[in-house]
Amino acid sequence: MRMRKKKWAVPELMASPLYIKEPESFRGKWQQAFGKEQPLYVELGCGKGGYASQFALLHPDVNLLAVDISSNMLGVGRRKIDALFAENGRTPDNIRLTEYNIEHINDVIAPEDDVQRIFINFCNPWPKPRHYKKRLTHPRQLALYKTFLRPGCEVRFKTDDDQLFEHSREYFAENGFEILWETFDLANSGFEGNIKTEHEAMFEAEGIKIKMLIARWPGEKDGE
Repeated sequence: MRMRKKKWAVPELMASPLYIKEPESFRGKWQQAFGKEQPLYVELGCGKGGYASQFALLHPDVNLLAVDISSNMLGVGRRKIDALFAENGRTPDNIRLTEYNIEHINDVIAPEDDVQRIFINFCNPWPKPRHYKKRLTHPRQLALYKTFLRPGCEVRFKTDDDQLFEHSREYFAENGFEILWETFDLANSGFEGNIKTEHEAMFEAEGIKIKMLIARWPGEKDGE
């Protein structure tokens, strides 16, 4: 279900130092968007910022770029980040938000950006075969990620959708990624350091098991 348009979202984003208005201008130089240079992680489809806000707070030694196609979602995320960091007496200088269509993500992230980890959390499962190519784990997308993902680093993927998870396992394996770890029941897997969002808690309350995998890209960046 689509989020209702929030008239305040764009004006607040435009006024926020967290929001990158023209992401194309930072292609190849994303470190300049943050308070200091440190490992760069990217969350694709960050939604309302539940995961991004918590991760950035817990990991001040990492720069996190959170991307979503919806300004309404990013507006909610911006408020969430500011509130969470303020509660903890911190300035959110290690997280940035930008609005972009992830189908063209390599237009804003370059090999020089040296991304060390990608998070994909509860993306749209696109269950109809004619829409599979829109999935954020589809081979078409994986090919884009390989152009800027540092060799030896990871994609971490979580979903509530059984079919999407099964298909994604195949997508990763067939496209040169090594699956380092996976579970069909995250809550009972013993995995440490999981960040549970409201979305995830809602699914668990409904009895839906959360699936997760960690896939490693072992090769050189495509095109090198």
